Amino acid sequence: MRRPVFQADFRADLFASLVVFLVALPLCVGVALASGVPAELGLVTGMVGGLVAGLLPGSSLQVSGPAAGLTVLVYEAVREYGVKTLGVLVLAAGLVQIGLGLLRLGRWFRAVSVAVVHGMLAGIGLVLIAGQVYALGDAVAPAGGLGKIAGLVSLPGRVGPVALSVGAATIAVLLLWPRWRPGARLVPAPLVAVAGATAVTWLCDLDVRRVEVRGVLGAVRLPEVADLGRLTEVGVLGTVAAFALIASAESLFSAAAVDRLHRGPRTEYDKELIAQGAGNAVCGVLGALPMTAVIVRSAANVQAGARTKASRVLHGVWLLLFTVLLPAALGVVPVAALAGLLVHAGCRLVPVRELRGLWRGHRGEVVVLSVTAIVIVVGNLFEGVLVGLVLAVAKTAWDVSHVHVESEDRGEAGIVVRVLGHATFLRLPKLLDALEAVPRDRNVRLELGGLRYADRACAAALEGWAAERTALGSGVGGHQ
Repeated sequence: MRRPVFQADFRADLFASLVVFLVALPLCVGVALASGVPAELGLVTGMVGGLVAGLLPGSSLQVSGPAAGLTVLVYEAVREYGVKTLGVLVLAAGLVQIGLGLLRLGRWFRAVSVAVVHGMLAGIGLVLIAGQVYALGDAVAPAGGLGKIAGLVSLPGRVGPVALSVGAATIAVLLLWPRWRPGARLVPAPLVAVAGATAVTWLCDLDVRRVEVRGVLGAVRLPEVADLGRLTEVGVLGTVAAFALIASAESLFSAAAVDRLHRGPRTEYDKELIAQGAGNAVCGVLGALPMTAVIVRSAANVQAGARTKASRVLHGVWLLLFTVLLPAALGVVPVAALAGLLVHAGCRLVPVRELRGLWRGHRGEVVVLSVTAIVIVVGNLFEGVLVGLVLAVAKTAWDVSHVHVESEDRGEAGIVVRVLGHATFLRLPKLLDALEAVPRDRNVRLELGGLRYADRACAAALEGWAAERTALGSGVGGHQ
């Protein structure tokens, strides 16, 4: 009985691995180009995601590789420190991830505010779209998120109409192909869109910019001792922390989403974090892009019928064979087609549906999401996430800090004042207003039995109010 089951599993995993390979191939190349590095480095990261992270324990069906979510951060790092330093950054980030996993901190990434996560994805999506719109027309994008947005005004006069047509057609195929379900089950939309654009460009000999090919050996660069010395720089360490934290969060959020798509073994978050760290460490040694678990590829893997981790390992094998045997095939791919692929991916990162739901019931979450996205666009990814986390903590403190003051007039016995709830400095003005409204010419009994928490500021305010009432001659009694 075991052999037929094994054969059925292998056939299912083999088919799923081919589907994931076809989805991953154009995305690996597109993410690499958007990150400002050679296309081959994206393929190397995809291979490592399959052959290293795919073999290690953690999640059984999610697939790792270069992700659009880190494109903005990688581009800024390459521009600031150079592509030669990228390997050191990724290597260090991978070691940080391994350390976090060994300390069993993986599960804590699930506690990050959903509004911050959606804001991070929205900010990344907006910057990605703003940058790739230029590549749609073979135009050069300005530096920085604000520069890209400001440059959109003059963009129409700079784009090449032929390249723009190729990019627009790619987006149209990405939107329309999934509606034909029989075809979408056999061939994924990204492959149809990019392959179709490539075929038309090649057959018609269109004058558009194509992917530059230098070969894997020419693109891969092992870190040198001098590069390791840059880890003493504050800016470099901040980038390493951003790589590690954002890649970890994206991978573990993806794992939670993938677990909801299948009934197989659940993800072991600490082990998955170690697996992602090991993969990034290898990517760093090879000078490649950082990797994360990617929900698009993972969902394709599950929907294609994958049953074990063999599917994600085999997808890495197919990427390796393609890179070794057919690297020149990349040289005919139009950059505008890959830009269209990434514009489509960027639009999917902006959580429009979630935004509508949050606005109806949790408008404070919308503020956190919006501010996070705006700071990412105006500043950078790391600053945006930090601001978002601070806002989320402040919002939570405000939400749980509810204090209510009740007054009961008992005639000659005086007035009973009850303070209920959680009294923090955020609610101090409300508390003081309620206490000062109590008549000053009556005896007061202060009851604090319903006060579950009072920070130092509110406790001092209560003591000061009681002392003031005593000094005025109106007694204050009470109990806890």
